[in-house]
Amino acid sequence: MKTTGGETTQTETEGDAESASRPGTDWAELTHECLINILSRLTLEHRWRGPMLVCKSWLAACKDPSLNSAIDLSAQFDAVAAEPATWWSPEFERKIDSMLRSVVSWSAGSLTKIRVRHCSDRSLSLVADRCPNLEVLSIRSCPNVTDASVAQIAYKCTKLRELDISYCYEISHESLVMIGSNCANLKVLKRNLMNWLDPSHHVGVVPSEYLNACPQDGDSEAAAIGKYMPHLRHLELRFSKLTAKGLVSICDGCLNLEYLDLSGCANLTSRDILNSTSSLKNLKEVKKPNFYIPRSVFHTERYGHWRLYDERFQTDVFRV
Repeated sequence: MKTTGGETTQTETEGDAESASRPGTDWAELTHECLINILSRLTLEHRWRGPMLVCKSWLAACKDPSLNSAIDLSAQFDAVAAEPATWWSPEFERKIDSMLRSVVSWSAGSLTKIRVRHCSDRSLSLVADRCPNLEVLSIRSCPNVTDASVAQIAYKCTKLRELDISYCYEISHESLVMIGSNCANLKVLKRNLMNWLDPSHHVGVVPSEYLNACPQDGDSEAAAIGKYMPHLRHLELRFSKLTAKGLVSICDGCLNLEYLDLSGCANLTSRDILNSTSSLKNLKEVKKPNFYIPRSVFHTERYGHWRLYDERFQTDVFRV
């Protein structure tokens, strides 16, 4: 029965009464499977900042191994234009370690991908013990990751196919030997260093003692890569201090290389790169160290005389 003049109808009244009699929807009563289905559509950050704090059942769902097969914080780190000094503090490292250890524990061995920064040996040792199926490990800018934990990764995570240890100055060529010897599936290696030609980019952010600890022997690392990583396809060595000798070691041993990044490698000339890479039939892209180095950076005795120094800038790479 309908009425006019804004009066409620009998149908509307009955509908309101029926709605009022229905029990309220309780999201906490969703089945575990439904929760996992919903939570799988969220990013890691969104799960940690919201659903994990709702109730016990939601927290339990967030801990399900199926939702913890990867921890990728690269988007959160990359969203910041320049690293703040707080990222290099012990407090921040402890937070990253805690987060990484939690995901490792919840994964129940299913963790295959890790992309974090500023972790330490403590959490990486747990990764080695609990994550035998690990395939991708990116741990850039970790001042307290050493050869000790990388050795454990090498021996226990033999399915590794991608490794990024850029800006980890406590890791030496010995780690590269161990990784190469035990991880036959390794296809991608990123071993970039900070810009040592212009350290002003990092002063005030990265601790000075850490900057001064930059690995000095790029040729030792290059020799390890060339000898123990023959299946590499992608290699990044930005601002490495390797020489032409080291580059020859890499090119002679890694014949499957498709991508090679040598940006900032000031000890290499265009001629060095051309001669060394001529044997790489699958090489598709080479990033060369095409920048200008002021004379004040180098001492005359480093090259013996200025004629040899000036010759470096007559190549296409160093054209000024």
